[in-house]
Amino acid sequence: MGANNTRLSPRQKMINLMYIVLTAMLALNVSSDVLDGFTQVHDGLNRSNNNVAQRNEALYSQLAAFAEQNPDKGLQWFEKAKEVRDVTGQIYSRVDSLKYAIVRKADGNDGDPDNIINRDDLEAAAVVMLAPGNSLGAKLRHNIDFYREYINQIMVDSLKRASIAGALSTDDTLKPGTLTAQTWEESKFEQQPVVAAITLLSKLQNDILYAEGEALSTLLSQVDAGDVRVNELNAYVMPQSRLVMRGGKYSANIVLAAVDTTARPRIFIDGKVLDNEKGLYELNASSTGKFDYKGYLEVSHGDGTSTRHDFSSSYTVIEPMATVSATMMNVLYAGIDNPVGISVPGVAMGDISATMTNGMLTRSGDHWVARPSAVGKDAVVTVTANMDGRNTTVATTTFRVRKLPDPSPYIAFNDGKGNIDHYKGGRPFAKTLLLQAPGIEAAIDDGLIDTRFKVLSFETVFFDSMGNAIPEVSDGSSFSTRQKQSFQRLSRGKRFYISRIKAVGPDGITRDLSPMEVIVN
Repeated sequence: MGANNTRLSPRQKMINLMYIVLTAMLALNVSSDVLDGFTQVHDGLNRSNNNVAQRNEALYSQLAAFAEQNPDKGLQWFEKAKEVRDVTGQIYSRVDSLKYAIVRKADGNDGDPDNIINRDDLEAAAVVMLAPGNSLGAKLRHNIDFYREYINQIMVDSLKRASIAGALSTDDTLKPGTLTAQTWEESKFEQQPVVAAITLLSKLQNDILYAEGEALSTLLSQVDAGDVRVNELNAYVMPQSRLVMRGGKYSANIVLAAVDTTARPRIFIDGKVLDNEKGLYELNASSTGKFDYKGYLEVSHGDGTSTRHDFSSSYTVIEPMATVSATMMNVLYAGIDNPVGISVPGVAMGDISATMTNGMLTRSGDHWVARPSAVGKDAVVTVTANMDGRNTTVATTTFRVRKLPDPSPYIAFNDGKGNIDHYKGGRPFAKTLLLQAPGIEAAIDDGLIDTRFKVLSFETVFFDSMGNAIPEVSDGSSFSTRQKQSFQRLSRGKRFYISRIKAVGPDGITRDLSPMEVIVN
């Protein structure tokens, strides 16, 4: 087929060219919904900026008031706050002027950032911010870098420093699908609609005001509030404990809230001055009962006057006491570790010691373990506490020592999930599980005393078709060969008994256990 040599008319060429241009314009066109979204965000940022500016103004006013009330301690921080406001105002105004420059490039000399006409203009922001030889975007980046470092020199909280560094970051940006990183100003203003560029600058102003607020808050926290905020003085009694054992010591600190360390108050208790400049009141507790006392603090002021602040308190003296309890039951079992709780009210655990008769009492941290040795003989626990440097016996408690209860025999097997379970008879048991079991075991597993026993021997009793009992002896705790052969002959629904079970526990006592009925499934 021959080539088509038809030449296009000038009119057709113009139509084709216009189509190409129109297609390009459609590709560059920005959705009006997106532009409306930027406008809404910009309006919200303006409201947020006004709120943050009001908060910062309140912080600045507090610093000014403190400086006026106490220039010696407040003036230096107020002067620093004024510097922060000046530096912030300069960069904030700089950003504002750039917003006007971009909008007026797009809308003319009467352009208003709060009422943008050509919102979808893609050239104005780049012309103003990225023009070669006079890049206002690069200058703004340098301004932000300076301001970020300036504010972070004021911050003492490392987390807040990191937050400000992130908010005012000007790092280069690598966009997805590109190999070369863009500068901060290129990523913000290249091919951006005017409304998007103005919104980004408003967000930058919001970050600047946030940084200013954090700096002012930090400066405010440096002011010694004790000198400029206190408007009420109160006396307080702070005893180490209101409960004192006979033979112990009652101690209490009596202080004036917000008192100046250079002018401590005089303290009077029951008409006598306290000869302790730190306000420590101590007395020996020689008898039991409740005791009240009262007094007052006398505070001298710089003008020669003084004020009086009354206080009162009380303390209770009790007989020495302790709490000793077996955490499992009210008895101790021979041959095993019995957890025991020992405490003395008002005494640290490190100052408590204890001993026990008829066995051993050992300690692990704040926990105690009693291990009695002989059944039928009481175990007496004696508790001693170190109080004010003296060891005092605070309690003796007697426990009955018993032998362990009889354990329950069982056949151990793995359930369908691989967990170990115990078959204790009285219900159907799979023949396959019975054939896999090596023997029987015994233990106390009631959740209070979890103790294993050693099975010494047992018998299995089978019945023939005539009802005659056929006993078979075990091989220790394991099923014997003859017993296993008998298992093989059992059919579904048949049953046999495991009896004459002998087991020995950790207390060394051998006992006969109850028989088990095994129903083959």
